[in-house]
Amino acid sequence: MNKKTKTESNFEREYIIPLRKSTNKVPSYKKANKAIKTIKEFLAKHMKVEDRDLNLVKIDKYLNETIWHQGIKHPPAKIKVKAIKENGIVRVEAVEMSTNLKFKKLRAEKVENQSKEVAKKKKSEKVEENVPEDKEAENKEDKKEEKEDKAATVEAEEKIEKTKAKEMKHTTNEKSPKEKKNLKVGYNKSSQGQ
Repeated sequence: MNKKTKTESNFEREYIIPLRKSTNKVPSYKKANKAIKTIKEFLAKHMKVEDRDLNLVKIDKYLNETIWHQGIKHPPAKIKVKAIKENGIVRVEAVEMSTNLKFKKLRAEKVENQSKEVAKKKKSEKVEENVPEDKEAENKEDKKEEKEDKAATVEAEEKIEKTKAKEMKHTTNEKSPKEKKNLKVGYNKSSQGQ
């Protein structure tokens, strides 16, 4: 018996996954968890995951937030998802998201792109660091001066902190005459039995 396997390792599909039947079978405090598990089971079946292993179905964090948006007791009745299978692993993301999640996703992508640009700049600076020996000697001297300046500022800060600590130690928390009078009145009342 020869089983024919699909050699197509990368493909993409969209599904509308019904969640109401499965979530109505569990108590209300487990509904969102059951919805996530139902999505994984559905995609393991329809995307033909090997041994229907749920660990090979990876849910996008924005899809997860969409499911949990209304809390654990009120997941959506159905959801539209896009599933991409790559090398046996299925990655799932929501097709329709709320505007808040769309902006959150855009912001995250923007931050990621900026961090990539910074990394590229750092790499280009490292390549440019291959400078002649004269400049290297100057750079070493500059670095030494910077280290000395940093050490001097640290020492100055420590001295300032020590003097502040001494001042705090020697100051008294003396009360104003009005507070002293109130204390005396309080003692008199307590001694008279009032």
